[in-house]
Amino acid sequence: MKSFEQSSPAGSPAAESVAAVSTAAATTSQTVFPILLALSFSHLLNDTMQSLIPSIYPMVKDSFNLSFTQIGLITFTFQVSASVFQPLVGSFTDKRPQPYALAVGMCFTLLGLISLSMANSFQIVLLSVGLIGIGSAVFHPEASRVARMASGGKHGMAQSLFQVGGNAGSSLGPLLAALILLPYGRFQVIWFSLVALLAIIILSWVGGWYKQNLTTVVKKAATSVTQESHLPKSKVVISITILLLLIFSKYIYMASLSSYFTFYLIDKFGVSIQSSQIYLFAFLFAVAAGTFVGGPVGDKIGRKYVIWISILGAAPFALLLPYVNLFWTGVLSCIIGLILSSAFSAILVYAQELIPGKVGMIAGLFFGFAFGIAGIGSAILGTLADKTSIEYVFWICSFLPLIGLLTGFLPNLEKKHQ
Repeated sequence: MKSFEQSSPAGSPAAESVAAVSTAAATTSQTVFPILLALSFSHLLNDTMQSLIPSIYPMVKDSFNLSFTQIGLITFTFQVSASVFQPLVGSFTDKRPQPYALAVGMCFTLLGLISLSMANSFQIVLLSVGLIGIGSAVFHPEASRVARMASGGKHGMAQSLFQVGGNAGSSLGPLLAALILLPYGRFQVIWFSLVALLAIIILSWVGGWYKQNLTTVVKKAATSVTQESHLPKSKVVISITILLLLIFSKYIYMASLSSYFTFYLIDKFGVSIQSSQIYLFAFLFAVAAGTFVGGPVGDKIGRKYVIWISILGAAPFALLLPYVNLFWTGVLSCIIGLILSSAFSAILVYAQELIPGKVGMIAGLFFGFAFGIAGIGSAILGTLADKTSIEYVFWICSFLPLIGLLTGFLPNLEKKHQ
């Protein structure tokens, strides 16, 4: 490096090129908190808008005289439209980075919100949530990529900071629905289009930073592609399969709570719709609070242990939930949300370390699978609720966290790297 500097006079094009690359490298080798905070806040805005969908289920159910199966189909449409495109978006942008894709994706969410506020039929509701799902399909893998880029090597912390914004936004949806939508009607959803516009502005700024550092990102991606996993391919495949099964258990259980918790509380305890939204807000707020823990702790003690504690640790409380009164239902739901929410960041970074150089594809695969399995699960649970009862659905779902026992078969990547 020293001899190169001596052969390149100050002010020459070569020297300026080296300086530009060095500056970009320095930027991305350190944690860029303004970008991470912008992504986390954008995630909050994005998921606040998305969480309006389940929050208005009681209103939509009454307006269009829907069954639980049709409620599940709304969730299914949203989740599947998000899940199908996410791996495709991630894989495409691994090869051809698109700095402003985040802002473009948010435009689909904007159109979906406007359409949802004016929907006059069940079919228009499905179209609206599908547009919002497409916006999510672009946002999550791309934002996850930029978060890793700005992490400065603290991948778990960056993913957790990014995720906590989303979970905080998810918790705000039911609260805003209780304060704004339920008293004044579904048309008030249109005001949230201003939130989408704010997100578009912020993400355009993030896209500008991404574009400035694009050269460094491409070089790092090329370097990481040449890296090989420390594990045989068969072990990598088995590990990815286990991680997807853990996502299955987490998100089916989360779907039962996010989509049907209000109906469960109304049916079993006779609470009002507004009161049920407050309980849902408390659960989702606990999810937001627990999200940030998994990433930083995983950076220190190992992601496998965080995954183990997060999935399996929720099992005793989930098994107890169907048998307690209203007070303890609220308490246990918050404990479950707090413990279970720490898993995803650790799972995502663990998977990215299993397959180096495929950051966008892995993010898209896991976000997409999480959305898809939650949508399918919600539809199945809705049908099951129609045929049996909401209480039976919650009893069945209480066994899902036991799938966390599979974590014992995951390799300890920290030891492998050493």
